[in-house]
Amino acid sequence: METNLSCSTEGNNMAARGALVILEGLDRSGKSSQCRRLVSYLEGQGLSAELWRFPDRTTDVGQMISAYLTNASQLDDHTIHLPFSANHIEWCKAPEIGLLAPDLVAYLDISPDKAAERGGYGDERYEKLEFQKKVAEHYKVLHDASWKGKSLSSLWLT
Repeated sequence: METNLSCSTEGNNMAARGALVILEGLDRSGKSSQCRRLVSYLEGQGLSAELWRFPDRTTDVGQMISAYLTNASQLDDHTIHLPFSANHIEWCKAPEIGLLAPDLVAYLDISPDKAAERGGYGDERYEKLEFQKKVAEHYKVLHDASWKGKSLSSLWLT
């Protein structure tokens, strides 16, 4: 799962669009917690900020995805790709001009074994240690220069 944060800098004479910050990481790596902390911090600085989560489980399509992820419904692994794509399209407000490029991608680096020790691990379909180890290997391949790797112990923790 990815968690996206849009930070508006309006009112500070900065770019009107603000910044799109994306936190990536394994399941239970702390993406949601860190995003909530960042939003709180930015709002405390007088900035507006929005937290976006993918999948967005508040829509009808998102609820279908949530049922799949929590094992409440069974779909073929290839079939579930379509609702995930539709969920991203629901978020896209102006697809004709393209998707925003992130201003910052931060990867929360946590070992799959450490993530598995966190509360709630295993509640969802893909929270399996062997699967998360494969995901971690793919993150190593996928990252590029726009990503800022941070150890979980040093990123926005207070």
